[in-house]
Amino acid sequence: MLLLGVVVSVQGVLASVIYSLIGLAVFVAGFYVIRLILPFDVHKELEADQNTAVGIVIGSFIIGLAIIVAAAISG
Repeated sequence: MLLLGVVVSVQGVLASVIYSLIGLAVFVAGFYVIRLILPFDVHKELEADQNTAVGIVIGSFIIGLAIIVAAAISG
């Protein structure tokens, strides 16, 4: 199949969708694990207290997890 000048296979699209869903599930599970590990309420610290340091920690966790998921997908 030709889509926007790029040859696209149904198998490749299906694999991308499956990997995307698995990656999102890993992100959600990872976020809940980090909420359990941290000794404070993440939601309160981020929204009510506007704690920038907690935002940086959560952001770096998400970036690290994204690197791991990307490495696992690419092989």
